[in-house]
Amino acid sequence: MDEMKEKITVLFVCMGNICRSPTAEGVFRHFVTGAGLEDQIEADSAGTHAYHVGEPPDRRATAAAERRGVSLAGIRARRVSDDDFERFDYIIAMDHDNQMHLLDQAPEEHRSKVQLFLSFSAEDGTEVPDPYYGGSAGFERVLDLVESASRGLLEVCAKK
Repeated sequence: MDEMKEKITVLFVCMGNICRSPTAEGVFRHFVTGAGLEDQIEADSAGTHAYHVGEPPDRRATAAAERRGVSLAGIRARRVSDDDFERFDYIIAMDHDNQMHLLDQAPEEHRSKVQLFLSFSAEDGTEVPDPYYGGSAGFERVLDLVESASRGLLEVCAKK
């Protein structure tokens, strides 16, 4: 009898959950669907802070993603909950500051799940920069980084 494989679960996290992490969720889901793995991999996003709970992604992030054929429709900001550390296999921080918030919140047995997103990328650097206070070029840069790291993360997940 074949054993049912549980879904691999991924949570993308930035500060407010309206720019970087919903972009990562949308791009990663797009790649998962393109690979035909939507029955095996599930993605979500959240913020370390509750500034924008219930709001859709930033309109600039949405527009930049749509220009690349990625939809952020249906995503709403939420704050990371204590249950997320149990529920998700990978808890992916966009930068060091959010990684530290997550590590402070995570129960000891789940701290190893918290990783920096760009650790899955061949791109230089360790952080996906926050584009919120910049212009449209920042959102394009975020997409470049997120696409690269999403490919790497998908490879890791597909091997499990």
